[in-house]
Amino acid sequence: MGGLAILGAAVLGYLISHVRAGVVFSNQTLIVIGGIAIMASIGLLDDSIKVRAKRNRGVFWKVKGVVTLAMSFAIAGALVTMTDIDTRVSLTRADLPGWQLGSVGWVIWAGLIIFATTNAVNVTDGLDGLAAGSALFAFAAFAAISFLAFRNPELYPAVINPYDLAVLSAAFAGACVGFLWWNAAPARIFMGDVGALGLGAALALLALTTNTHLLLPILCAINVFEIGSVGLQMTVFRATGRRKRLF
Repeated sequence: MGGLAILGAAVLGYLISHVRAGVVFSNQTLIVIGGIAIMASIGLLDDSIKVRAKRNRGVFWKVKGVVTLAMSFAIAGALVTMTDIDTRVSLTRADLPGWQLGSVGWVIWAGLIIFATTNAVNVTDGLDGLAAGSALFAFAAFAAISFLAFRNPELYPAVINPYDLAVLSAAFAGACVGFLWWNAAPARIFMGDVGALGLGAALALLALTTNTHLLLPILCAINVFEIGSVGLQMTVFRATGRRKRLF
């Protein structure tokens, strides 16, 4: 459950920066933090069951998947109904490519992004330092993107309170650096589902709030390859009954 250290340090750093610098809390960022907490709670429950049962299986994977998917749509719905988030598909700006989805379409799109990213990071958390290390670079990129939007509001008018998002991204990047000191091989603490699901939700929500939806697979390329590999092998196993790994 070492992921609690990452999430706790990131949120604490975010709060301290606001108190010291007088940065205004944005409704959107508070929803992002709430979404991270929800996903982390699902992971914490799973980790707790594993620890108590002394086995490597927690919540039944189908139940966990359904709950995670439902929460993903709920978080996306909160962003649409409680903020002025842009509902266009975007790469680096809301108008690139700028395909309008509408509120319902965007909730479906965003919910699937949150669900896929949380699971991708969870799958990546199998090698010492891999999940936190790959997330570190993505958070650093989101910090830079958010700060760029803050300094150039005329180019990124659709990003709501980008300075607040930059602070949150930087806090998560710093937390990942601190965690890697203990998690790099040979690891002394482990992230667990609480950290993996929390980090995955953070990455997805930062991509949605900075209007960089289509950039997310590039920033999280390792996670994309990991979940693609796992999905391919599971498909082959079920179709052929093969038990030997493909690669």
